[in-house]
Amino acid sequence: MPIDIETFDASSEHELTGETNAERIITFLARNDDKAFTPAEIADGSGVKKGSVSTVLSRLEDKQLVRHKGEYWAIGDMDRVRDAYDFHRTVQRLDDQYGDEDLEEWQEHAAEDA
Repeated sequence: MPIDIETFDASSEHELTGETNAERIITFLARNDDKAFTPAEIADGSGVKKGSVSTVLSRLEDKQLVRHKGEYWAIGDMDRVRDAYDFHRTVQRLDDQYGDEDLEEWQEHAAEDA
């Protein structure tokens, strides 16, 4: 369903896309922290397309947010997951309030190394 251009222009990326695949997978695994799942089971439980699950899980494993043994995956250390979630939400709020960071603009005003 299309949206009007004013809504498009005024909305952040997150407001238009909703939860990311990573957020869906982390939420599913956190709600089921007493179990480990195959990628197919994670796809079914999280609503993420089967073709995307393995890539997302690998990225989450790199960040130590999930654990992996054989074919099975489980949520990682919950303190680490909470910290990552809190940081992610803070950055989203700041982006929504002040706009996305422009790397080129930031570099223009950054102090140069002596």
